Amino acid sequence: MRYQQSWEDIAAADVPQKNQANLEATIRRSLELGIHHIETARGYGSSEMQLGWILPKLPRQELIVQTKVSPTKDPCKFAETFEESMRNLQLDHVDLLSIHGINNEETLDWTVREGGCLEVAEKLKAAGRVRHIGFSTHGRCSLITKAIESNRFDYVNLHWYYIFQDNWPAIVAATRLDMGVFIISPNDKGGMLYKPSPKLSRLCQPLSPMAFNDLFCLLRPEVHTLSLGASCPDDFEAHVQALDHLEAANELVPEIEARLRNAAIEMVGEDWLDHMLEGIPHWDAVPGELNIRVMLRLWTLVKCFDMIEYGKARYNLLGNAGHWFPGRNAKAADLSLLPPALRKSRFAECIPERIAETNRLLQADEKKRLSKSD
Repeated sequence: MRYQQSWEDIAAADVPQKNQANLEATIRRSLELGIHHIETARGYGSSEMQLGWILPKLPRQELIVQTKVSPTKDPCKFAETFEESMRNLQLDHVDLLSIHGINNEETLDWTVREGGCLEVAEKLKAAGRVRHIGFSTHGRCSLITKAIESNRFDYVNLHWYYIFQDNWPAIVAATRLDMGVFIISPNDKGGMLYKPSPKLSRLCQPLSPMAFNDLFCLLRPEVHTLSLGASCPDDFEAHVQALDHLEAANELVPEIEARLRNAAIEMVGEDWLDHMLEGIPHWDAVPGELNIRVMLRLWTLVKCFDMIEYGKARYNLLGNAGHWFPGRNAKAADLSLLPPALRKSRFAECIPERIAETNRLLQADEKKRLSKSD
């Protein structure tokens, strides 16, 4: 999703040769390194079209090609979009097809109900045009687990990495049902680790924060693959270097985890670190639809690890990303309305001020979600 020319569909003639050459060099470098899983989506603008100019030239048996199609109320539209993806990719089948963005009850219903999008995908699988069916999600853990326990999917794409471990119960459920587990965006959504703060870099030594996060995920046998989000051939190198530490990871990773935890406790206290989200309702049960949970996480990451740039990117996306990153920030909020929503929190008295501080630290120009998948 990060090496295509445009987030919008464009004419082939509008793709500069330089951009296409970079994309093809990135794919070829991945194969040289033994990285064969290539992920795209219909919502990634020109990505599928540009991949379609290189994938048919490569040994098909060496590739694991994945695309993603968003669920729709009308399953015929889902089927039409899949056909568009296949024309773009110029392949006769994809190895992995994700229902893209099962993020709420509505998109889950569109997917799994009788005659829904999943039935379309199952027919495609029976016809040999899809090898395995999964789903991607930015939803709550309870929703992800509900989708997993339908027992109709082969794999799941979800968020889980060092700074966000809430979805572990969903991974456990997927493991129980022998599903593949694919980690979405551990480098970007996992903390913009390609440009970490000096403090985070220091705490992760002798690894880079990105290498630490890679190994943190890969040490769990329940996790099978990570999305690297490469934008150019050189982007693979830091991840390959992480593997140099694989044999020592069982010692290194816990040491770094302990160092990160101790640094966090020093800044915000153990009680806050372990219990800050207890009793905090989700955004749709808060006045003004404030996503208090996200804001408290961001406040904590800024205080503990100086993750200002990451915090700004995520904070200013609130209110602009629909069900992909729901709820609002506190830019125009009346924080005096919050006490009833905080009555079950042990930190009810200090949370309004911490939300106000989060707004002061992180408010910037509004961000838009890059992908047009929704």
